[in-house]
Amino acid sequence: MTLTSEASGVFPIAPTPFLPNGEIDWASVDRLYGHYAGIGSDGLTVLGMMGEAPKLEPAESLALVKRSVALMQGRPVIVGVSAPGFAAMRSLAREAMEAGAAGVMIAPPNTLRTDDQIVGYYAQAVDAIGPDVPFVIQDYPLITSVIMTAGVIRRIAMAHPSCVMLKAEDWPGLEKISALRGFQKEGSLKPLSIMVANGGLFLDFEMERGADGSNTGYAFPELLQDVVRLIKAGKRDAAHDIFDVHLPLLRYEQQPGVGLAVRKYVLMRRGLIAHEAQRKPAAGLSPLARSEVDYLLGRLARHDARARL
Repeated sequence: MTLTSEASGVFPIAPTPFLPNGEIDWASVDRLYGHYAGIGSDGLTVLGMMGEAPKLEPAESLALVKRSVALMQGRPVIVGVSAPGFAAMRSLAREAMEAGAAGVMIAPPNTLRTDDQIVGYYAQAVDAIGPDVPFVIQDYPLITSVIMTAGVIRRIAMAHPSCVMLKAEDWPGLEKISALRGFQKEGSLKPLSIMVANGGLFLDFEMERGADGSNTGYAFPELLQDVVRLIKAGKRDAAHDIFDVHLPLLRYEQQPGVGLAVRKYVLMRRGLIAHEAQRKPAAGLSPLARSEVDYLLGRLARHDARARL
């Protein structure tokens, strides 16, 4: 399976389940990744920022890639390979592809400031991993502090045939999606899959602006599937109706610093992972925060039976 610019649908971002002692919880890995496959996810992304990738040892990272490829049963797996240096990036990218990954995702380091620096960085990254490895541009300025305009993204995509997807998580980013689709319409940008993130917070309108699908990690990936499917079917009101029901929990999960803790707590409540543990350093939830999430889940369950835990 090789990632192409025709990729669409929902590719959940998988968190890494841990035991309370910090070891990887492989039983929960199987249960969670199996759930993603079982609900019909179109693909999966592992070792992303919400997967606590920097906290993993190289052997652990590769083991997670192999497990995800096996559990996704032929559906594409994208592997985050962002690293401070190109040697580590190249090593993980090549090993992941040999293990059956479909492509890799690369975020720019926070040292880049000018358009030429950003474009030059991706050229060096492609030299490092090889032009035969399909890659995803991760545009996440809220975390990386790197501002990529639609024009810069076009320059990168047009310079490298192996660039097949944009993970769009600028905020606000709706106009950027429209600009990129405008470039394609006028013929100045090749076909490029645009998958959106930000925890799903803007998925309803991002799909209407021309996104191909969702590549994020909300604790109810079924909701992401609902919105993508309904928008593509032209059922705008139905998509917004189900989205609005989940919006309070989506918003709560989007809090900087504790978003992953919220997500893991809900996944634990759903029975998809055994523990809400993160590998240290980590920020957890207070008892009051847990009670607030429980309250939101109870309200959500009134309208969506999948939240009846």
